[in-house]
Amino acid sequence: MTNLTNETFYNLSAKTIDGKEYNFSQLKDKVVLIVNTASKCGFTPQYHELEKLHKELHSEGLVILGFPCGQFNNQELANETDIAQFCSLNYDVTFQMMAKIDVNGSNTHPVFEFLKNRATGIFGSKNIKWNFTKFLINRNAKTIVRYAPLVKPLSLEIGIKSLLEE
Repeated sequence: MTNLTNETFYNLSAKTIDGKEYNFSQLKDKVVLIVNTASKCGFTPQYHELEKLHKELHSEGLVILGFPCGQFNNQELANETDIAQFCSLNYDVTFQMMAKIDVNGSNTHPVFEFLKNRATGIFGSKNIKWNFTKFLINRNAKTIVRYAPLVKPLSLEIGIKSLLEE
């Protein structure tokens, strides 16, 4: 858990899966769960739990952003059209999916550069180790918690509800 500079978080932006600019300023007063996703991973069924959280808690202020990434054994589909179709047909995903990005290396997307610098992994590691790493950010973007891929989204529900009540 690390303190964030909320103004910096809200100045970030990214492209949606359909190519539109998504400004993080619209996330003010929201609890945000950011996940790097992949369509051909053993953790891909976590889409079910992410969608369940979205359907149950979106109206209370939870925003889930899925960022497809193919850096881990090339487990993501080639393009955004295929990814969007896969997520819709197989998991009925309605939460916001973003454009395919890199989460590590010289082409790391600024959102993940920001998150990794403020919430390190096990033993202080900054790099994302695998698909479905999760970052939970509170309503005023002052606190962020990083969760490993093995952590199932529904196991975060009590913590998310607590943040929504703040």
